Amino acid sequence: MLLRLWLKEVFALSKKNASVLAKQHRAGWIYLAPASLLIVVMSFWPMIQAFLMSLKTGSSANMQWVEPIFYNYKRMFADKLFIRSVGNTFLYLIIQVPIMLVVAMLLAQMLNNKDLKFKGLFRTCVFLPCAMSLVSYSLIFKSMFATNGLINSVLLNLGLIEQNINFLGTTSTARAIIIVALVWRWTGYNMVFYLAGLQGIEYSVYEAAKIDGANAWQTFWRITVPLLKPTIVMTGIMSINGTLQLFDESVNLTSGGPANSTITMSHYIYQNSFGDFVANFGYASALSFVVFIMVAVLSAINLKVGDKRD
Repeated sequence: MLLRLWLKEVFALSKKNASVLAKQHRAGWIYLAPASLLIVVMSFWPMIQAFLMSLKTGSSANMQWVEPIFYNYKRMFADKLFIRSVGNTFLYLIIQVPIMLVVAMLLAQMLNNKDLKFKGLFRTCVFLPCAMSLVSYSLIFKSMFATNGLINSVLLNLGLIEQNINFLGTTSTARAIIIVALVWRWTGYNMVFYLAGLQGIEYSVYEAAKIDGANAWQTFWRITVPLLKPTIVMTGIMSINGTLQLFDESVNLTSGGPANSTITMSHYIYQNSFGDFVANFGYASALSFVVFIMVAVLSAINLKVGDKRD
């Protein structure tokens, strides 16, 4: 009799707990439903529509399925201008991203010094470029490096050059200016993440390393970098993502010139959709999906290499 009562009580208690757990699950899904619906409607549904559009051709009012079905994807392999845009984008990625992340980490390390005076002022000055509009800063760099711009005037007055240099009219210098502009614009943005990560590291760890005789380089390489690895992976993924979708600098700073030698993939997609080229939304959608795949693959590689957890 007692055993039967005990089993009945245990069953009622487990049923009550299960009921509470079910209610918690239902409440969780209710709270997640609006955000999930917005993500599906605003992100996944347009992605599906864009993929379907990439299998079509023609004007926006009269689009038809291409034959063969993957013609737009096959076409891009023979598109020399697209291949050039891919090469330009990866050139910016390979040069600019490592420089930017290293400089951002070094600045964060210096500005994290507890004995440094006016830290707030210095941090604000480094971060200020991020608050500037992308279009505005691109136009400022364009005016600075113009043939009759500030940079040429300074170099002439210092006697370093004999005549004005056409920075934006030469392929090598135009690409270099885009890289300099990107480093200037985004270094402070990444520095904030590294600074937040450094402030999460106990200062006693550095004091213990100093007592053990570690120098500044050993402390930075053996303590700071390993503890900042999650932040480094995150900033690396964001920087790769942003650079592969680079648009404003190519459009506003160099207009893709000279002779499309600085054009990026996103700029080329825009040209095929709304720019000077004949509007071809199907081909532009195919190009967009290729960029999406590149971003996903490189981000996955970065995440896999940076995640060393067992």
